[in-house]
Amino acid sequence: MMTDAFALYGTHEAEEHPVRLTAGRLSVDLAKGNLRTIRYDGVEVLRAVSYLVRDRDWGTYSPTIDNLWVEQGKDSFSVRYVAHCKGPEDTRLAISVHIAATERELTFEAGALSPTGFETNRCGFCILHPIVGIAGSPAKVEHVDGNVNETRFPDQIEPWQPFKDMRAITHQVLPGISAECRMEGDTFEMEDQRNWSDASYKTYVRPLALPWPYQIAAHEPVRQRIVLSIRDTRSGQATALGSTAADIRLEPGERSGTMPAIGLLVTPDEAKATLEARNLLSEIAPQELLFHFDPNAGHGMPALVDFAAVAAINGGRSTLEIALPCKQAPAIETAEIARQMQDAGFRPDAILISPSVDRQSTPPGSKWPECPPLEEVYAAAHEAFAGIRIGGGMLSYFTELNRKRVPADRLDFVSHCTNPIVHAADDLSVMQTLEALPFITGSVRAIYGDKPYWIGPSTIPMRQNPYGSRTMDNPSGRRIPMANRDPRHNGRFAEAFALGYAIRILDANIECLTLAALTGPFGLIAGKAEPTDEGGNRPLFKVVKLLSSLAGSPWSSCISSRPSELLAFVSRQPPAATLHVVNLTAEEQSIDISAFGSASQGTSMALAPFSTASIKLAV
Repeated sequence: MMTDAFALYGTHEAEEHPVRLTAGRLSVDLAKGNLRTIRYDGVEVLRAVSYLVRDRDWGTYSPTIDNLWVEQGKDSFSVRYVAHCKGPEDTRLAISVHIAATERELTFEAGALSPTGFETNRCGFCILHPIVGIAGSPAKVEHVDGNVNETRFPDQIEPWQPFKDMRAITHQVLPGISAECRMEGDTFEMEDQRNWSDASYKTYVRPLALPWPYQIAAHEPVRQRIVLSIRDTRSGQATALGSTAADIRLEPGERSGTMPAIGLLVTPDEAKATLEARNLLSEIAPQELLFHFDPNAGHGMPALVDFAAVAAINGGRSTLEIALPCKQAPAIETAEIARQMQDAGFRPDAILISPSVDRQSTPPGSKWPECPPLEEVYAAAHEAFAGIRIGGGMLSYFTELNRKRVPADRLDFVSHCTNPIVHAADDLSVMQTLEALPFITGSVRAIYGDKPYWIGPSTIPMRQNPYGSRTMDNPSGRRIPMANRDPRHNGRFAEAFALGYAIRILDANIECLTLAALTGPFGLIAGKAEPTDEGGNRPLFKVVKLLSSLAGSPWSSCISSRPSELLAFVSRQPPAATLHVVNLTAEEQSIDISAFGSASQGTSMALAPFSTASIKLAV
């Protein structure tokens, strides 16, 4: 079992299994003191209700839990515990929690008290509404002043808070079933977490317009309460909709398109290692190499010389990703980079350029940092790099692109990244971020139309933190948010995540997708201190190699009866057609593929946890 866990997750550290609690038709999963997957009659009502404490860099504390008491009754349950957080300079915070539920009402109340005073960016409840089936649907919002307005959850991703000054929000779960979530003890507001690829709308405490970090004063209690009320007006014993079949059924879909080019990231620190791994680079045969260049980080002529050497051994295209310092006029800085490129003998096929300061997030209520107009930056790039494609957008995440929309008329393509561990790093939350990708790509297309569109590098580890001063070091290989290394990158989890990612963005007609580097912490090749069950290649290697081999070929969609658990698509490289399937779960899945007729696998198959498979179909 230990070997199996390491093969799946790249770590022997086991994730704590949640405890399922029930109160009649209401069920919840209790995990680390918080509630996940809150269902009524089998349908997800809320994705989570959590009490979170975050540090000045928006890192989330992992409190120790004492005196846990759980009582499961026939039609009710109750939970009590005390959570302890330890901050810098031996500051401390204790949170006393009581959770209680009947079939139609769930209450989660907490009181925080610090004997020392405690600095935090946020301390209190976060409520997550799911997005599938709720995006664009009606909602009733009650505000702290008592006013109520009928509105809708955003469909296109909202850059700023869709709802503020909230006291309660009500939505329809199913016909005849509605859920009201009431928040007491402070003023709440909602943000559209799809911006960060989270699969949720998040209602949280302490408005972002207020200063942060802030101090919780010593010996002053902070009390909050969440009450979820279910109203069920159905008659009889109607049950929730949803697939209960043991097998997951796959059927041909109606959508089709062309597979994107596949890129690999190359940083100055990893350029020489990439050269040494040239045989594996040739095996992947990426269509694009994305070279990262940041003068503020000391990158200069030596990096460009190495980039030229790597580009020379790869048969694909190359792009230089420039984080422009903007300490001088853009025309001066771009001309200097162009001069260094010429001296280094490096002429990429494209330039992806963005002001360095735009990698940092500008939250609601904050002042935008000083920066030249993007029109000036792009004009300077066209002048300095004449005859080369110029791309722009954000070197960070879709959030920043959504909040600072670039003048795309001067660009040959737009680009952004995503990262699945910004807010949470448990296995379920990371894999659920795939649900948000179609909303992200749909929003980009709504903003920028048919402009050529790139995504990446998008990896499970975080390469840069737009929301704080640093990414989080992770020497113990744990599952922590905002970590610059993540153990799952070494396991089959990353293989499944990458193929699921590629499938979820197919509809957007992406020109280039970058999911990894060749070497280093974001690489396809494991270092000596990071053994895998497949020798020197991480399981992710196989998926990126597959996607690269399919670049430019036609694809057609598949319909999954349980898309949160299994995704698939069909590639067509005449005369062959191949069904590509990925299991997104830690359980073996039985799959019915009879709708595809004769296949090399027959009409059904079993797929191991976090595994992928390619099945030849009869033409």
